[in-house]
Amino acid sequence: MENISVYHNPRCGKSRAAIAYLEEKGLPFEVIKYFDQPFSTDSLKELLGKLDMGAADLLRKNEKFFKENLKGKELTEAQLIEYMLEEPKLIERPIIVCGNKAVIGRPTENIDELL
Repeated sequence: MENISVYHNPRCGKSRAAIAYLEEKGLPFEVIKYFDQPFSTDSLKELLGKLDMGAADLLRKNEKFFKENLKGKELTEAQLIEYMLEEPKLIERPIIVCGNKAVIGRPTENIDELL
């Protein structure tokens, strides 16, 4: 099996659940705390490709920042990516990557699509 990486926010219960799920399965994985190790534009675009989704699909629309600053605006893909780079809490989590594929690990059963 290829290496597994988890883009993780330790303050997020769903993110912690994904880590526990992988540990229960006995799978080795790397944890990337994307608040401490921020995405670059290129790495976020690459991740979107692995997820097979656009930036709008990866955006957490219940976040206060989204509601106060972005809701109802027509934004380009590049603009959404820029906002996610500036405000990483806007990025859905956890994101699990294995090779050239990735999934959002909520619910945790989504992780099985990679395994």
